[in-house]
Amino acid sequence: MNISSRCAAVWPIFPVLLFLWLATPAFAEEKIAAARIREIAAMLPEQPAGFAWPITNRAAWQKLAADPAFAHTISDANKLLAKPLADVPDSLFLEFSKNGNRTHWQDAEFARRERIDRLVLAEAFENQGRFLPALEKTIAALCAEKTWVYPAHDGGLANFNGKAITPDLGATGLSAELAEADYVLGDKLSPATRQLIRDNIRRRVLEPFRAMLEGRQKEQFWIRAPMNWNAVCVGNSVFAALALEPKREERAYYAAAGEHCIRYFLSGFTPDGYCAEGIGYWNYGFGHFTLLTETLRQATGGKIDLLDDDKAIAPALYCRRSEIFPGIFPTIADCSPGTKPSPQLTAYVCRRLGLDAGTNRLAGDFKTLALTLMLSSLGDDVPVVGKMKQVNDSPLRSFFPGGGVLISRTAPQAATPFAVVLKGGHNNEPHNHNDVGSFSVVLGQAMVICDPGGEVYTKRTFGPHRYDSNVLNSYGHAVPLIAGQMQKTGADARGVILETNFTADADTFTLDIHTAYAVPELQKLERTFVFQRGPQPALEVADAVSFSEPQSFETALITWGDIKQLDAKIFQVTDGGSTVQVTVDTGGRSFHTVQELIDEDVQSKRKPYRLAIVLDERVTDATVRMHIEPVVK
Repeated sequence: MNISSRCAAVWPIFPVLLFLWLATPAFAEEKIAAARIREIAAMLPEQPAGFAWPITNRAAWQKLAADPAFAHTISDANKLLAKPLADVPDSLFLEFSKNGNRTHWQDAEFARRERIDRLVLAEAFENQGRFLPALEKTIAALCAEKTWVYPAHDGGLANFNGKAITPDLGATGLSAELAEADYVLGDKLSPATRQLIRDNIRRRVLEPFRAMLEGRQKEQFWIRAPMNWNAVCVGNSVFAALALEPKREERAYYAAAGEHCIRYFLSGFTPDGYCAEGIGYWNYGFGHFTLLTETLRQATGGKIDLLDDDKAIAPALYCRRSEIFPGIFPTIADCSPGTKPSPQLTAYVCRRLGLDAGTNRLAGDFKTLALTLMLSSLGDDVPVVGKMKQVNDSPLRSFFPGGGVLISRTAPQAATPFAVVLKGGHNNEPHNHNDVGSFSVVLGQAMVICDPGGEVYTKRTFGPHRYDSNVLNSYGHAVPLIAGQMQKTGADARGVILETNFTADADTFTLDIHTAYAVPELQKLERTFVFQRGPQPALEVADAVSFSEPQSFETALITWGDIKQLDAKIFQVTDGGSTVQVTVDTGGRSFHTVQELIDEDVQSKRKPYRLAIVLDERVTDATVRMHIEPVVK
């Protein structure tokens, strides 16, 4: 997945983090130590610097231009020269505040912002001045915009109307791009353009960032957010400062701020490195953690290395440990199905941890200038911070006890590649879905029983009606419906791990999920997963429920594929050429099934279906089992 400005725009404020922010002491009470600023100042070079090299280093740029990863860069830039600069009228910005649409503005604005990356790289490769006029025109247009903040993050229009300057993902990201452009091209840009870049980055990003840190401006939630916003906004801001600010002491202040603030991002991972936001947000958040890491490491000659920390190493390994089968990853939370870890970031993590990077390479085109050049310019100059022998304790499973997530697989040499993703966790996670107890089933290269991933973002997605969406609430996940009630939202709605029994032949994983339901009569709801390996692999999901008085009970499967009923108790689900057979055992109780299309605007290519298994009568006690096994053709 490319970490691009287009992707960046879909990472908005998640409401529960606002409550965490409001409940936390003011950041101004946590002063950045003056002594630490002086220490860092002594480490920094005399002049600011970005990533890679100034355009005058022709040997380095010619070598990079010859890399196959950049084979289309100049032709892409030539196409941009033939296109007019995208018009982004105020009416597009105002659509979000009027009707919740964020797509129209994003499409137009990103067409404008993405020109920076293409035109700078093309000019650096070619060095003939052909792309400079179009680039300077683009920079002037961007600097003339009323705000660099995305409409989805300025719902009250305070930034748009000039009443506030509150940097966000978009503003900080653009500052990093322009700072890197200035570093690479230097005096190739006109003095007026270089001054425009400095004035705008300082006014729109650096000055408000410092004012927040010093308590002179209301702190934005991302300063201490335990999720991707923190790494992205802090990383971009610190990079821009270290690439632009001429005074060493000024750069040292921002470096110390980055070192201080980034601990909140790392606190959002469980100690085992689980990323509740999903692999797409790992790409985005950890990618910018890496940007900050390399900014500080390179600027201090290796004296500050954020990755040389156990709290960073476990999150770094998520890109490897979360892989179900080669190229297949969980779709939990707001993940877009099909998302994979960036191969360039994976290569970086592996090389820094002494692991085999496989076919992953550092050089690659992110369509984001700073990250592209950060990784592509490293070459062999990547110090190893910890020699690791292997990623997982066993190739049969990846277990994240802190996140309550288990990935169980058949052995690598198994004739039938079969795997499951089992989720406990809680319903107050970043980019949360109400999905405690849900599961996915992978056969071959297909996720036949799925977690549907996220919806297309609108104003509803991150507002009070978030869980009106049937792919975000529990209705769109493979979990029970209790007394007609879906799961509730909140940290107290959680899966408590009751049992783990992992062997070469089978993995047993039992969760108590009763607190996920606001049903007073519910006394017990335990979900037990048994994953069998061997020549006939299978997953059994058993729900044991009890009530103080009779209530209704149903459970469900979610799939993007086709559902075929073979008889009253047996179903087949087919997707991507893979088929699993589901046998339902209700202990003799009568039941019926309901197939329903989940008609939401989803990020996947197809809308998911829900297969509900509904007991016909209310019960006080029941056990419902689903036996899921591959159909081998």
